[in-house]
Amino acid sequence: MLYFARMLDKARKEAASELRDDFRKNLGQALDARCCDYLRVDYLALVKRTLAGGSDEEILDWCFQFGRPLSDNDILIWNEFTRKIGWNDSRSEFLEKYKAESGLSDRKEIVTMFDFMEADEGR
Repeated sequence: MLYFARMLDKARKEAASELRDDFRKNLGQALDARCCDYLRVDYLALVKRTLAGGSDEEILDWCFQFGRPLSDNDILIWNEFTRKIGWNDSRSEFLEKYKAESGLSDRKEIVTMFDFMEADEGR
């Protein structure tokens, strides 16, 4: 499930005081909130479960148990939705703003939020 592991990693880094400052403002919001809503779990409950330990897969299974189970089709829909965020949609303006703030405005190949995350984090 795209983005889920990233959300857990951000929660772990925040708890260890290792999260980038610019990531803090969106903790539990934006795509974190959408992901939790899709799974039908509370963000703070998910953070608590994450910090209790376990693999990403175990935590996703917890979400399926305490939120809602997802079918393969549900996961496909989520993955296709997230993969395209920022590309000709309501988030396009924010993508351009983030690119400008990160000095990446000239990078025309960055057309989705995932593209931006990869470039912004040096991958």
